[in-house]
Amino acid sequence: MTAELVRGQNHTLPQTRLEIRVSAGSPVVAGATLGDEQGTVHGIEWIAHPGSPQLPGLEVSKQAAADHRLAVDLDALPGSVHRVTVLLALPVGAGGPARFGAVAAPFVAVTGLDGTEIATFTLTGLDAESAVTALELYRRRGVWKVRAVGQGYAAGLAEMLADQGVARAAELAASIQEAVARGLARSVAPPPPRTPDGDRVRHGASPAPSSGDRRPPAAPPVAPVPPEPLPDPATAGPAAAPPTGGPINYAHPRRATAPPPPPPTAPPTAPGSPATPVAGDATGWSMDERLYNQIWGMFEDLARATAAYRSAVDFAESRMDQELDRALSDPRNRIGGAGDRAREAARAKRDELTSRAREALDRDLAQLAAEAAVVEPALPAAYAGWANPVWHAYQVPMEMPMALRIGDLHLPEATELRIPLLVRLPLERGIWVDSGRTASEAATLMESDQLRRLAMETAVMHAARMLAVYPAGEFSVHVIDPAGSGAAALAPLVRSGVLAGPPAAGPGGVTSVLAHLTRRVDLVQMAVRAGAADSLPPDLDTGEQLLIVNDFPHGFDDRAVTQLRYLADEGPSVGVHLLMVADREDASAYGPVLDPLWRSLLRITPVADDHLADPWVGHAWTYEPLALPAGSRVLEQVLARVTEARRTGGR
Repeated sequence: MTAELVRGQNHTLPQTRLEIRVSAGSPVVAGATLGDEQGTVHGIEWIAHPGSPQLPGLEVSKQAAADHRLAVDLDALPGSVHRVTVLLALPVGAGGPARFGAVAAPFVAVTGLDGTEIATFTLTGLDAESAVTALELYRRRGVWKVRAVGQGYAAGLAEMLADQGVARAAELAASIQEAVARGLARSVAPPPPRTPDGDRVRHGASPAPSSGDRRPPAAPPVAPVPPEPLPDPATAGPAAAPPTGGPINYAHPRRATAPPPPPPTAPPTAPGSPATPVAGDATGWSMDERLYNQIWGMFEDLARATAAYRSAVDFAESRMDQELDRALSDPRNRIGGAGDRAREAARAKRDELTSRAREALDRDLAQLAAEAAVVEPALPAAYAGWANPVWHAYQVPMEMPMALRIGDLHLPEATELRIPLLVRLPLERGIWVDSGRTASEAATLMESDQLRRLAMETAVMHAARMLAVYPAGEFSVHVIDPAGSGAAALAPLVRSGVLAGPPAAGPGGVTSVLAHLTRRVDLVQMAVRAGAADSLPPDLDTGEQLLIVNDFPHGFDDRAVTQLRYLADEGPSVGVHLLMVADREDASAYGPVLDPLWRSLLRITPVADDHLADPWVGHAWTYEPLALPAGSRVLEQVLARVTEARRTGGR
C-alpha cells in the first residue's frame, strides 16, 4: 500500500533497488547528494547532478525536464554513506519560472523497479524558493527509510548545497546550471502536454488524473537508467522466459491500452490475434495531430527501450565485476582452477543476461519498425521526406500544420529505424545549420568549401519546406548573404520568386534587412502589449517571417550582432524566425558574448552527427538531414506551385 507522506513523515523501505520519480509542471533540475551519518556531504564526488550524473548506486538525469526518474541501488552505495538527499532546482536563464510558487507543486514518488509506488510526497507550500530538498533516504540501525523533507531555499541551488556542508557551493551550483544550459541547448523540445480533452497521452500511461490529483499516471516498468535487473535464470519461473515463435505482437508495451479506433480503411482484427500497426494510432482532433502524437510516441518508446537495454547491459557488467571480486577475495580461490572457474561462471552469467536484454530490445524494435512501415507512407507533406510520393500531389495548404519535419534521428542499436524529427510550427526557436568542419566526425573528412555549400543547401531546403507548408502569402523569407557565397544554393529560391527581396549583400544590405525585421518585432510587441493589433501600420507584413543568414559573422558589425541576438531572442514570439548558416569558429573573436545566441538555436548539421538529445533519457541521437532524391525536381515543382498560389491569391 502506498504511503502518502507529509512534510517530516518517514516510511520504511521494503527493498533496496528503487526509482525516484519526479513530476513537475515545468522543467526542473534533479540531483542527489550522498551524506554520512550526520548528513555531511564530503565533496563534489558525493554529488550526482546533470554534469556528473552517475555515482556508485545512484544515477540522475542528464538534463532539466518536467519528469525525471532517478535510479538508486542502496546496496551499491559506499559503506560510509548513510543518507541520500534528492534535490530539485529551477534552471537559471532558461526563460522559465524563477520560483516554485509559479509552477504546479512538484510530486515525488519512491517506487520499486516494477513501478509500484512505495511512498509519495507532494511539495506544497513553496513560494519564492528556486531550489528544494525534496526527500531523503536514510539508514537507521541497518534499516533504510524515506523521509519527506520539502525544505526550500530562496537563494537557490548554491544555498541548498552550502546547507549540506559543500565547500565552494556557489561555484558548484554555477557549474551545474552551466551543464543544464548545455543540455537544454542540444535537447529536442518535447511536444507540449495536452489536457485530457484534446490531447497527447504519454504512452504506457493510464488515463490522466483529475486536475486535483498531482500523482503521475502509473506506467509499466520501462524506465530509464537503470531498469529492473533481468531475473536470475536459476530462480525465474516460466513467466520469465521470453515468448518465442509465432507472429510479432504489435501491441507495444508502452502504447496506450485503449487507442482510438482505427480508420475505416484498416482491416478488422480477429479477437485474440496480435494488433496490426495502424497509422494514426494516437489521440488527436485530426489525422495530422494523431500522426504527430504517434511519431512522438515512437520517439519516446525507442528512447526508453534503448535505455532499458543499455542499463541491463551495465547491470550485467557490474554484476560480473561484483561476483569476480567476491570470488577472488577468498585466497582459496586463487589456487588451482577455482579462480578460472569463477571467471568463466561470471562471464557466462553476464553473457546470458546481455543476450536476454538484446532479445527484449529486438522485440521492441520489431514492433516499432512495423509501426514505422505503415506510418511513413501515411504522412502529410509537412511530416514527409522529399522521397515520399505525397510531394508529387502537393497543393498549397489552406492552414498551417502542427509541425515540420527537418530530418531523421536514429540510435546505434537500430540504425535502420529512423524517427522523423518534427518541430512545432510556428518555430519556437531558431535553427542553426553548423557549417564547421569540427562539428562532427563526418564533417572533418570534408573540405571546408564543400561543407559550407552543403550547409547552405540544407538551409534552402528547410526554407522551401516552410514556404510549402504555410498558406499562400502567410510566410516570407529574407536572406542575408554578405559576400554572395551562397548564390548557387539560393538559386532555386531566387528563380522561383518566393523571396521577399533579393539576397542582401555587403554591410549595407545586412543593416537594411536587420533594421526592417527589428522594426517589425518592436511594432508587433508594442501592439500586443497594448492590445491594439489593429493599429499596426498598413504596410507591415503580419505573416510569419524567416531570416536566412549565411556566413555569419561576415559583414556584421557590433550593432548588427546585437540586432541579430535580439531577433533570435524576441522574434519567435511575434513571428520572426532565424535560420543561420555559420561556423562557430568564425565567430570565436566574440568569445562568450555569443554563447546565449548559439544556445538559443536548435543546432543541426548538413551531414550525419550524433549531437541531439531526447527530452526523456538524454541519449545522443544521430541526426541526418533530409535529402532530395538524385535527379529529382520536386523542389523546383513545389516552389513553382507556391509562386503560382501567391499570384492567384491561394486559388
